[in-house]
Amino acid sequence: MLGTIVLFASFLVLLLLGFPVALVLSGSALITMLVLDISLATVVPNLVQGVNSYTLLAVPFFILAGQLMSEGGLALRLINMANLLVGMIRGGLAMVNCFTSLLFGNISGSAVADVSSVGSVMIPMMKKKGYDKDYTVAVTAASSIQGVIMPPSHNMILYALAAGGVSISSLFLAGIVPAVILLIGLMTTSYIIAGKRGYEKGEPVPLRQVPKILLDGILSMMTGVIILGGIFSGKFTATESGAIACLYAFILVFFVYREIPLSQFGVILKKTFRTISMVLFLIAASKAFAFILTYLQIPGMMTDFLLTLSDNRVVIILIITVLLLLLGAPLDMAPLILIMTPILYPVVVGTLGMDPVHFGIIMILNLGIGLITPPVGTVLFTGCAIGKVSIEKGAKALIPFYLVMVAILLLLTFVPGIVMWLPDTFG
Repeated sequence: MLGTIVLFASFLVLLLLGFPVALVLSGSALITMLVLDISLATVVPNLVQGVNSYTLLAVPFFILAGQLMSEGGLALRLINMANLLVGMIRGGLAMVNCFTSLLFGNISGSAVADVSSVGSVMIPMMKKKGYDKDYTVAVTAASSIQGVIMPPSHNMILYALAAGGVSISSLFLAGIVPAVILLIGLMTTSYIIAGKRGYEKGEPVPLRQVPKILLDGILSMMTGVIILGGIFSGKFTATESGAIACLYAFILVFFVYREIPLSQFGVILKKTFRTISMVLFLIAASKAFAFILTYLQIPGMMTDFLLTLSDNRVVIILIITVLLLLLGAPLDMAPLILIMTPILYPVVVGTLGMDPVHFGIIMILNLGIGLITPPVGTVLFTGCAIGKVSIEKGAKALIPFYLVMVAILLLLTFVPGIVMWLPDTFG
């Protein structure tokens, strides 16, 4: 009990003091070890083992490919293609926003990258066409969450590692149908709101521009196609597919699109290395934290605690859902996946019998919704900063989208066949 109190008290104190999450995890683990007189020699191997994984090599490649495409003008080309397909519907720019976020998420795998890249183009464009500022932010923030479950998502790789070897291919397959359902839900909500507010239809695209728009859009989407096609066909591992996608993105950005000079590649690498170092440090720190959790038998304590609240499976799952939504507001997704998976996995998979792949998708979508949950919500904050609206107005405009996303989350949670259809079909 002393160790548990010290661990979580030090965690909260360091977090409130504003330390980076990786330092919060490693610091609270170190303080607990000193209090309990645990030898550092027992935890150092866990730190090294946390980042000593061949599967983890896929994450840097995915991040580099996404960074290349983000800097190379991908967002605008995907917006043009989405506008060609759905722009003529009432409130068409909102539809374009949702559809583009799905396509961009297929490459970046990051909600923050999505709202930053797509939002910087779509939000000014929508405001110029008469859309309300708070609505443009709400649509952009909500639709960016598609990127966390639309493969290839590096969050799925982090979950697979934290859960102890869940199939990445199965997770990628399982994310496709939920992402499409989420797209339909967001576009339907956008259409209804557009009708009530009287937003106009988009302007028709001249026929002479159609071939170039389609070609640019298809070339941009091929990065995600290479990754998913290589993995699903069994020709490449996730790491190999990521490496090939980086090479393709490099050629496309610097020798086909040529919107940025080759000298900019050094800047892109610097940004990528900074992100990768943060992720790897976070993974190593989470391994030390997970070691202390296991040492203190906290996963077992969590299981016993939840079972004392109720023996009803539905009630326990709802409690976990609310817990993840609340935690997702102040904390980013990656650390929460690494922290909460070792705690909740034994409860949900071991006790309740949920499939590990199903739980992974539900957990990632749940934490993704947390990214737009006030008062913090990283994606909500970023979208409001780009759109120049207050957090209060942005959060209020998000309510219809938020309700739809929570309803979809509950549907996917209690109807597992929707999530597991593709993994079960393709084995």
